[in-house]
Amino acid sequence: MNEQIDSVDKLEAVIGKRPPVVDLKVIDHLDETALRWLAASPLAFVTTGDAREIAITLAGGAPGFATGDRETLRLPLATIDDPALLRPGAAFASLFLAPGIGETLRINGTVTAIDADTALVRVEECYGHCAKALIRSDFWSAGRLDDAPATAAGFVDAGRFLALATIDDNGHADLSPKGDPAGCMTRMDGAALWFADRPGNRRTDSFRNLIAQPRMAGALLIPGSTQIVILRGEALLTSDAAARERFTVRDKAPLLAVRVAEPGLELRASPALERAALWPAGEKAEGIDPARMFTAHVKLNKDKGLTARLGGLVMSIPGLMQKGLDSDYKNNLY
Repeated sequence: MNEQIDSVDKLEAVIGKRPPVVDLKVIDHLDETALRWLAASPLAFVTTGDAREIAITLAGGAPGFATGDRETLRLPLATIDDPALLRPGAAFASLFLAPGIGETLRINGTVTAIDADTALVRVEECYGHCAKALIRSDFWSAGRLDDAPATAAGFVDAGRFLALATIDDNGHADLSPKGDPAGCMTRMDGAALWFADRPGNRRTDSFRNLIAQPRMAGALLIPGSTQIVILRGEALLTSDAAARERFTVRDKAPLLAVRVAEPGLELRASPALERAALWPAGEKAEGIDPARMFTAHVKLNKDKGLTARLGGLVMSIPGLMQKGLDSDYKNNLY
């Protein structure tokens, strides 16, 4: 395939350099805003792994099924579809959703212990993720869907939301949300599965990880259905025009596409998704203010360099973060 992206230099030549400001939203603990988010969240995507393997599962229940304190996230094993994946010492990444909220909460770290019926995770990174993936997938507007495609390949072609799990060559895990209309999220082409990149938070962790080592896993959803497809394989990044143009939306082609050759595909029900009862969406989660959380995390970030000081100063302007998010969601979805 032409235009393979197999180095960070090639990646940055296509999508631009990672701006230092994206790291300012990352803190190393669960603050008040993150704990409030956990109390409202009925669903999480969870990945675990090490330098040799990576896996993904879902966890869910009533809002607040996961709890924590400043340094530790607690996940009851009974809420996890595949609890055996959480082993002490494993790298951990997660993505928590709150009803009616487009933004998501990401918590990364290391599984430290299984205490009775609960997995304990040492928190190493905590930050909010923008709402673009859930907006593009119309995640919260779905009704309950009981007639999802009955084959894995059919489900792939109808999928609208993907939680993409990757891990770097040092064993640090990442879990990134992807969203698009049906037919433009994931597509089968012969034995290969394809998906595209869209504008997001510009961290590019997942793509940097895939360049370092190509193993990946994913959980694919059709909003409204409690069926999921778990996919596993090795990914290749490309800027090939023909590959990208197949994913054109609103006359805009993505900057890169991802090919997973001969992926393992498992269509199955998710008890966690059933318990979470996301659709039809009820009342929007109360007390959740993503802009406030982003602002709080910038101020809590331990980086005291010039960029951090300027970022903290700018974030002190009332309403500026929300205005920036609103503008970004309106003008930069694709």
